[in-house]
Amino acid sequence: MDAFFAAAEQASKPSLRGKPVVVGGLGPRGVVATASYEARRFGVHSAMPMGQARRLAPNAAYLVPRFAFYRAISGQVMELLGRLSPLVEPLSLDEAFVDLEAGGLADDSAGARAVGERLRAEILATTGLTGSVGLAGSKMLAKIASEEAKPDGLVLIEPGTERALLAPRSVRIIPGVGPATGDHLRRAGITTVAEVVEAGEDELVRILGRSHGASLYRMARGHDDRPVVAERDAKSVSVEDTFDIDLHDRLRIRLEVERLAERCVTRLRGSGHSGRTIVLKVRRYDFSTLTRSETLRGPTDDPLVVREAAERLLELVDTTGGVRLLGVGVSGLADYTQEDLFAQAGAEAGTSAGGEAAEAVVAEEPAERPAVAPAAVPPAAGTASRRWAPGHDVRHAVLGAGWVQGSGLGRVTVRFEEPGSTAPGRVRTFTVDDPELEPADPLPLVPGGVTGAEGAAPVVRAGE
Repeated sequence: MDAFFAAAEQASKPSLRGKPVVVGGLGPRGVVATASYEARRFGVHSAMPMGQARRLAPNAAYLVPRFAFYRAISGQVMELLGRLSPLVEPLSLDEAFVDLEAGGLADDSAGARAVGERLRAEILATTGLTGSVGLAGSKMLAKIASEEAKPDGLVLIEPGTERALLAPRSVRIIPGVGPATGDHLRRAGITTVAEVVEAGEDELVRILGRSHGASLYRMARGHDDRPVVAERDAKSVSVEDTFDIDLHDRLRIRLEVERLAERCVTRLRGSGHSGRTIVLKVRRYDFSTLTRSETLRGPTDDPLVVREAAERLLELVDTTGGVRLLGVGVSGLADYTQEDLFAQAGAEAGTSAGGEAAEAVVAEEPAERPAVAPAAVPPAAGTASRRWAPGHDVRHAVLGAGWVQGSGLGRVTVRFEEPGSTAPGRVRTFTVDDPELEPADPLPLVPGGVTGAEGAAPVVRAGE
């Protein structure tokens, strides 16, 4: 999908269509999750610190993510992909691999191209949003083709042309070559894919190690035999928060850990899992990151057990100097629970220091993108005023549906408009505790109102 989060926001908010939109964490330490193509013209891109984005595009609309809304649209797109083949491997909410051969749809290049064009038309008609399709004989090349197709295009890499296409490209185009690997190769005088092939496998193994070096050599020659895997078992479920200001108070830190544990269990139960290993992640003031884990005798989805384990793990971490980020996760997932865990949780205080927690496949962000702090956090106990996050949906008892443009100093500004509107809606300001103003579920998109398509089915209403 093209600039998925930002495009979904533009489609649902008439006043933002054709304008720069940036979606991500809005605090001082927030990062950009997605920028619309209008915002990218100013140099804004994903993973950029939000402060830098604001300097580059001060007049852009800055919104927090609405993941339930994006998941509803993603579900419709994945359903369309499932009609093409039984082998669909989602990578994130906005990206997936599809094995057309398994669906009997890849007899030749012309047939594959026709399938891709039909898919793009169906996505547009169903969601009102555009997607880009890459067609090739392997996952690596299909990924490269899809990036070249953006926005709103299709690129097919003909069999036999792979080596010539890859040769002049930067080595960073190959999966698994990030900044660190790229620096190692650059110091060895290797910057292009052709130079990777020329260096040979033995030299790459010497530089990068046997597994990474051999894999890079194969892919540089256009060989990628990784299959499309339809089911990717969740390894862990986790939640984390980045704080605008370092936390120093030990009690506040413990309360945040308890809150994260509750949210983690909610997500764990929502995925239909339980888990044996509780993981605590702490990023300190100096950006050093520590993880501690505790493995129970059996899997649980009990919030008390998870919370108490997380609290014990916190006792093993020195938070002197301040904490930037906290996270709680559960791994070792199962689809059943062991009830008698209260006693064992207290008895098993033996905790091992671990590396980074396993990646959360039950995630709320696209893979390989920066984590975004939750958009709407319930106010602390005793706080009367509600928090109104920019971009989130509201409903007024008299004025109807709208979305939050901003809030501060006890006021909240709302633009009243709906996805099917043809013109921007009016703006009104209220006190943050106005009894006639309430949070609301996102309204469904109306593809015909966005693209001009007639009779297209709207996106299913998205609710938490």
